[in-house]
Parts: sequence; C-alpha cells; structure tokens
Amino acid sequence: MKNIVNIHEAKTQLSKLLSRVEKGEKIIIANRGKPVAFLSPYIESSSNQRTPGRLKGKFTVPESFYQCDEEIIKLFEGQ
Repeated sequence: MKNIVNIHEAKTQLSKLLSRVEKGEKIIIANRGKPVAFLSPYIESSSNQRTPGRLKGKFTVPESFYQCDEEIIKLFEGQ
C-alpha cells in the first residue's frame, strides 16, 4: 500500500515511517501535495561489485574509435 506524507510529517515521524517501510510499505513524500521523494527499503545489490575482464570477448572496439575527427579537434581548440 502506498501512502503520501508531507515533508513536515516526514521530518517529525521519520522513525515511524522507517518502521513502516521495514514492514513493506512504500511511502511518497510530498511538498505542498506534489510528490518529491519515494521512501522504500534499501536492497543491497551484489551486481554493484565490478569484476575485471567479465566482458572480455563479448564485443570489439572498431578501429574508427581511435581516429581523430578534425572538426571536433578544431572545436576544442576554439577554431
């Protein structure tokens, strides 16, 4: 069940809101009736950890990637 609370209520009742979120509720925090934030449980993701080389062999970089574009160089140099 989604609930909307105003900023003042969120500031004064943060502990209670966090307890509700732990129980599975999703809470929208609003400023003057306009939703501005979403309070939901934090979920630790194992995909945040980088594994060097995990995409090796999955794609290739074309040679044109390394070629300079003269027009872009002129723009960077202010010409």
